[in-house]
Amino acid sequence: MRSRIEDVAAAAGVSMKTVSRVLNDEPNVRDAMRQRVMAAVEQLQYRPNLSARSLAGQRSYVIALVYNNPSRNYLMEIQSGMLDACRDHHYNLVLAPVGSARQRKAEDLKVVFEHFAPDGVVLIPPLTDDPAVLEFLEQHEVPFACIAPKRTDGRIGVMMDETSAVLELMAGLVAQGHRRIAHIKGPPAHGACQWRYKGYRDALKKAGLEYDPALVVQGAFSFESGIEAGDALLDLAQPPTAIFAANDDMAAGVIRAACERGLAVPRDISVCGFDDTPIARHIYPALTTVRQPTSEMGKLATLQLLSRIRAAEAGGMVQVEHEVLFRESTQPPATR
Repeated sequence: MRSRIEDVAAAAGVSMKTVSRVLNDEPNVRDAMRQRVMAAVEQLQYRPNLSARSLAGQRSYVIALVYNNPSRNYLMEIQSGMLDACRDHHYNLVLAPVGSARQRKAEDLKVVFEHFAPDGVVLIPPLTDDPAVLEFLEQHEVPFACIAPKRTDGRIGVMMDETSAVLELMAGLVAQGHRRIAHIKGPPAHGACQWRYKGYRDALKKAGLEYDPALVVQGAFSFESGIEAGDALLDLAQPPTAIFAANDDMAAGVIRAACERGLAVPRDISVCGFDDTPIARHIYPALTTVRQPTSEMGKLATLQLLSRIRAAEAGGMVQVEHEVLFRESTQPPATR
């Protein structure tokens, strides 16, 4: 038989109101009391009835992940971290894709709130800085947290110093002997695209290498756009010896484009990406990339949002660390 909140209260020797305050992560509960209640929750394997909680507290206990991002790998990693946070705090997570047109975004968000009435929203790029989305949320006074926003003042969520990460990655390529390094950019509206491109430019300057606009092509953060961009770079009269794609999906596309030409990676061309999503480890050769803790970022953004939902001034912008991972897809360039 399913345990009830009354059973938890009796086992912990506290009132049902105290149990409710602990489960809702409300402040001003002594640590010893919180631990006692949570021990009873675990012992009885109590799971709150979300519908009952919603009716009692005028909350839906639902958080929405609002996205418009072509990288499935990135989205799945963010979702995984958010699910961990939601599970720990007895919330449900709904996925809320929105269209690309301004009017479509407002309509899609309206449907989400009509159907699920989420208590708050987590935004991922490029929607973290989208005027139509932000205007809708602010107009309706919906708490939201941002992942990797261009604007951080007054925002809560999580970010990483992506420019410094690219500087470190590029320094590794230069140390291997690469001098003709190409870059595949992400969508212009995406903050990450700008930071990673800046890191590329700064790294060239630091290494004393001349910037060549022919070595920079536009991508869309998708595998297919990586193939197209890779073809364009490999078609050059003097192709690069290394290609840095602004995310792993595009880097995987470059490897596909190279293999279709009979080129071997990294013998004929070195390739690296950014994010360290699962595809970076699953393809062959394994991808040199920058690891941003994407799943952890999803979890941290959700925790900041839950804090803001509980208290209007709570939550903040958390910065996480990166790690540059040199794997089998890069090596010193062959002598030409």
